[in-house]
Amino acid sequence: MFVRMERAQYALNFEEATQAAKKREAAPAKFRSRTIGNSVLVQADCSDWLKAQDANSIHAVVTDPPYGLVEYSPEQQEKLRNGKGGVWRIPPSFDGAKRSPLPRFTVLTPDDLRSLEEFFFSWGRALLPVLVPGANVVIASNPLLSHVVSGAIARAGFERRGEIIRLVMTMRGGDRPKAAHEEFPDISVMPRSMWEPWLVFRKPIEGRVQDNLRKWKTGGFRRPSPDKPFGDVIQSGPTRASERSLAPHPSLKPQAFLRQLVRAVLPLGEGVVLDPFAGAGSTLAAAESVGYRSIGIEKDARYFDIACDAISKLTKLQIR
Repeated sequence: MFVRMERAQYALNFEEATQAAKKREAAPAKFRSRTIGNSVLVQADCSDWLKAQDANSIHAVVTDPPYGLVEYSPEQQEKLRNGKGGVWRIPPSFDGAKRSPLPRFTVLTPDDLRSLEEFFFSWGRALLPVLVPGANVVIASNPLLSHVVSGAIARAGFERRGEIIRLVMTMRGGDRPKAAHEEFPDISVMPRSMWEPWLVFRKPIEGRVQDNLRKWKTGGFRRPSPDKPFGDVIQSGPTRASERSLAPHPSLKPQAFLRQLVRAVLPLGEGVVLDPFAGAGSTLAAAESVGYRSIGIEKDARYFDIACDAISKLTKLQIR
């Protein structure tokens, strides 16, 4: 990349340097991956992975991201795994039942919220060109932070298409004032959460919906049956202990819910579903169970290994 000017003097060869930089940018990134049935699981930072993908190569996204961000930082994950808590609320056992930990998003600072908004805006901008026109993007959130995530994704260029409500009783809210529960026994500081919002977005379509469906196979939702449209409320329950034993991840969603959602996001049943925050691989397992191709990206090496083992096991679960 250098040219000799005089004895012991060299200058940068700008043409060679530019060509070398272009080669580095064009070179495909190497990621650790595992193929399981019709699914490909990749260990990578999803932002790095998205930059290496072809345009118009993914047909839908279903994901449950770390929407508090701090709860999946190495420090907080170490606290969770050691039972220390940190940002994670670790409920006590009750009647012999061990309840799952939940992140306390009320502890997020204004700076945390700004970082959250900036993260999802940047992620949305990286995701947009990789998706085909009309691709559905469905993102799990919670009532405290959904407005932050939603605004960022819309600002990144996606059309907001509503929300899918997962009706489920969680452990969030309903508590009496901390250290004053006997003094105020009839008070709940926050409403007990009985639903979970999944934000629905779409990459803008080309022309009419029917035109987009013919060209890209996307633009709407697949009906459960010819006489029943896909609805935006899905009755659910907490993830069963039997599923958690197969895929130990603090944010694991049940297959009974995910299979309905994943099936719906490809209107013609054709294409590739992406989960850029794959966790223990539950979205990929749901895609396997309905016969779809899928790709999952997981940054954490421990969860990547868990997902490699869990996907086929979750796929085989019989859902009533």
